[in-house]
Amino acid sequence: MDQARPPLARWETWLGHPPQGVYPPIHMILVWDNLAGHCSYEITKWLFAHGIMPLYTPIGGSWLNMAESLQRIIVGRTLSGQHPQTPEQIIEWLEQTVRGWNADPTPFVWNGTSAADDGNGLVCSA
Repeated sequence: MDQARPPLARWETWLGHPPQGVYPPIHMILVWDNLAGHCSYEITKWLFAHGIMPLYTPIGGSWLNMAESLQRIIVGRTLSGQHPQTPEQIIEWLEQTVRGWNADPTPFVWNGTSAADDGNGLVCSA
């Protein structure tokens, strides 16, 4: 059954081996950070049982920044009363944001103003 699905929708593609149990088809990939609770056997077993493949971001680096940027876009729009009904609407939100960023890019400066204040009143350190 799994072999009839596209490669990215197969457990074996993501696990690197056939799964050790019988699970429903993958219908969602969850991009998560590496918090200890996210990596527990119990939560992983629950995700698999519900057709959710967790994809853990590296402990440091640009992956986490990208994930946080995506969350900020979705949360901001949701709090302003917008509620996407389809994956295509979420993709369009992200594409609109990228077009806006690219139209007026902010150059990155090491130890620039965001190093002192990230906009949330938190002091960042390099």
